Amino acid sequence: MSDLFSLLKEKVNGQNVKIVFPEGVDERILGAAGRLAAEKIITPILIGNIQDIESKANQMGISLEEAEIYDPNQYAMVDELVAAFIERRKGKATEEEARRILLDENYFGTMLVYTNKADGLVSGAAHSTADTVRPALQIIKTKEGVRKTSGVFIMVREDEKYVFADCAINISPNSQDLAEIAIESAKTAKMFDMEARVAMLSFSTKGSAKSPETEKVIAAVEEAKKRDPLLILDGEFQFDAAFVPSVAKKKAPDSPLQGDANVFIFPSLEAGNIGYKIAQRLGNFEAVGPILQGLNRPVNDLSRGCNEEDVYKLALITAAQALNH
Repeated sequence: MSDLFSLLKEKVNGQNVKIVFPEGVDERILGAAGRLAAEKIITPILIGNIQDIESKANQMGISLEEAEIYDPNQYAMVDELVAAFIERRKGKATEEEARRILLDENYFGTMLVYTNKADGLVSGAAHSTADTVRPALQIIKTKEGVRKTSGVFIMVREDEKYVFADCAINISPNSQDLAEIAIESAKTAKMFDMEARVAMLSFSTKGSAKSPETEKVIAAVEEAKKRDPLLILDGEFQFDAAFVPSVAKKKAPDSPLQGDANVFIFPSLEAGNIGYKIAQRLGNFEAVGPILQGLNRPVNDLSRGCNEEDVYKLALITAAQALNH
């Protein structure tokens, strides 16, 4: 396991963090939960039919002695969750509707997080991103001062670590969104013991081209600096001016970033998504994520093509996020 995850294990170990897995009967989830429970790093909370989960775990030779298992159909404190859900939704759900909605594993699991019975949630092995993120946006909601959640990847290659954002959520962020994404991404970088040095990317460096697209990034730089004056952040940059010292010296000699950026904010989802996949496939970087940021409590989304190791790692990240809240 890379140093990145060894670091996270050290941070999380002994902190009694509880992570909800709504897809409790999925073999990949059970495998990861069993490891986390056996290592006593995280207490997994598995959601689903208790007999089905225990039977599958026995077949796989997994002990769930250190885990918790809840069935939404038989949960003793369901009335408390229903009341909290109705209050949170502010009249958008009747009691009958709330009881029906909370039979859904993702809504049930999200309510456990919202009512402090768990610290974070990992889902998506068998559900779409919308199924995972929608309950979080409705119930947990974004932090004060944050209008939208965003998705980052930690790009890892040996001892190199970089943050790429937004590569998962916002298709066409405006300048306010980009400023927000930059500030939240810097916080995510610090969680991985990185000193955030943030570059706002474009196809222009310091006015070398002018268009509505470059003006959007320039405005985002100004807004981010206004919101967090202590953040080391600059732009607009072409990628080489943000990453290669000799290019930075020529194109942006007065910038606080001199080819040493480690957090890269892309101007659109298509740029971010293409960028991280190029680094992953041509540069042999491991792409860890997407990690959702900006929520009041951590909720993270797996790919449906994930394996047990992906679940294990995303659970560690989610636990580390919970400790940072």
